[in-house]
Amino acid sequence: MKHRTEPRTTPRDTTPQDTAEAADPATLRRDRFGTLPERIRPEETVETKPATTPDPARDTYNPDEWLIRYCG
Repeated sequence: MKHRTEPRTTPRDTTPQDTAEAADPATLRRDRFGTLPERIRPEETVETKPATTPDPARDTYNPDEWLIRYCG
């Protein structure tokens, strides 16, 4: 069994100005694509954060401690 959908119809408000502009595709294109979106700087598109959280025990090692423990 085939499922068919009805074409969508939307009501449009037509005024004499709209019908005159509808005849000119250049005007419609300019209205739709006439301005470019606001520029986004590359700095705003990148988020930086550390890959891992810093380990508080990382810098607690004393390299001379083994001398005191084992040789002293």
